[in-house]
Amino acid sequence: MIWDVVIAVVAGLAVLWLAVIAALWTVKGRFELAALRAGLRVLPDLIRLLKRLAADRTLPRGVRIRLWLLLAYLLLPIDLVPDFIPVVGYADDAIIVALALRSVIRHAGPRAIEHHWPGTDDGLTAILRLAGTTRTHHERGDKR
Repeated sequence: MIWDVVIAVVAGLAVLWLAVIAALWTVKGRFELAALRAGLRVLPDLIRLLKRLAADRTLPRGVRIRLWLLLAYLLLPIDLVPDFIPVVGYADDAIIVALALRSVIRHAGPRAIEHHWPGTDDGLTAILRLAGTTRTHHERGDKR
């Protein structure tokens, strides 16, 4: 039973990681070794981003609640689509993360994500593309 939970969490995170790498690849337009390295760092950065956003008291309460629920959903072995269904079973995590990030952007703006992003600029661009937006015209500040 515990191994089912561990396997489900690892598989869900792997699919989420692959979705972010695909978004990173589309940002670059071609496959590069540097993009692959950035992709390897994106998942931990994404999890740190979600935690930082969820803890940011300047964001609306509803946004923070959605982010905490997202983090809980990613840790739970229960999914909307069962993991035994090929491809789609693991893709639901990536879709839910993208929808949650879109909700954050809609209610708090892309600058909130830019402000809390702990990773590289290419990773941020990929995350924003996954969320369905682009970077603001202002330069990203290092106010971490």
